[in-house]
Amino acid sequence: MRFARLVWANLMRRKLRTGLTMGSIFVAFLLFGILCTIREAFSAGINLAGADRLIVRHRVSLIMLLPRSYAERIAAVPGVDAVVHWTWFNGVYRDDPRNFFGTFPVEPDAFLDMHREYELPEDQANAWRRTRTGAIVGRALADRFGWAIGDRIPLVSPLWPRDGGGAWEFEVVGIFEAAKRQADTSNFFFRHDYFDEARAEGKGQIGWFMVRVDDPDRTAEVAAAIDAEFANSPAETKAEPEGAFAQGFIEQIGSIGTILMAILGAVFFTILLVAGNTMAQAVRERTQEIGVLKALGFTGSRVLWIVLAESCLLAAIGGLAGLAAAWAITVGGSPVPALLPVFYLPGRDLLIGAALVVALGIVAGALPAIAAMRLQVAAALRRNA
Repeated sequence: MRFARLVWANLMRRKLRTGLTMGSIFVAFLLFGILCTIREAFSAGINLAGADRLIVRHRVSLIMLLPRSYAERIAAVPGVDAVVHWTWFNGVYRDDPRNFFGTFPVEPDAFLDMHREYELPEDQANAWRRTRTGAIVGRALADRFGWAIGDRIPLVSPLWPRDGGGAWEFEVVGIFEAAKRQADTSNFFFRHDYFDEARAEGKGQIGWFMVRVDDPDRTAEVAAAIDAEFANSPAETKAEPEGAFAQGFIEQIGSIGTILMAILGAVFFTILLVAGNTMAQAVRERTQEIGVLKALGFTGSRVLWIVLAESCLLAAIGGLAGLAAAWAITVGGSPVPALLPVFYLPGRDLLIGAALVVALGIVAGALPAIAAMRLQVAAALRRNA
């Protein structure tokens, strides 16, 4: 830190150029943070997926239904610890298609036992068991619409019309929180017995099963046994790990990782050129001054470290500010909870970003620093003479 004032003075020699370069680096790392947040939002289900959980769906397509009676046969397969079924309800609030969120009829006890990533107070869980039209909602969803326990919620489903017509009526009896940061709290769950009794068609049919196995190492074996159980039946099944099931959804819009890497690669390559050009110009402008420093006794290695320190400081101010801004944006929650209910910048990405800041500073300053180190005193003092 002996030469901190010298390094800072060199950066401030061309304030406009330095400011523009810092601004470019700031934008690059802000973009890095936002894209990492979006990637986490899309992959949260994959990261949260339990190694001991399987999804069992119709072999042909997820939109095709399975008999609810399959639950007993799945539970009897060796290695199966628990079974719960889900069905996509497609509820719409206040007849406005924009008020769309995940809505699912489930069996309360089996659901709460399976999904321990959700936290629901015991008194609210008991209220759900007692109330036939009761529903539990995630904290993000409750905050989105200002719902509270005791509110009556009418929903309309284009997929599942109610017998006799009209909206489905639910009472909010519980609000669940996320026990894990990746857990989605933008969903709405209600009792399957109420749904099955009141729907106009499809009684006894469900969307898919979630299965917990007693030994994660036997997941593939149990999945094969479940599919064999229903082979050649009218509704054959496809059992797959929960993570693979979630990954399939993500890949429908392309490889998020590849897309992000392509964008970030182009951005960082451009910023590397900008920062490198800034440092090269700064060193060329100070050729005679570098010669004077060497004449005063500064070694080549010391000059090299001063130039690298200048480059790293330039990158650090812009890059760390960009990362901080990205983190601040995500602290307030998702700006579009219906599309990105999980919205935060993971700590590992902040560390990766900090490492990239250091790498950018070193790489951008390496060639100018080496050139300054090799500069001969006589040649430097003759420059522009």
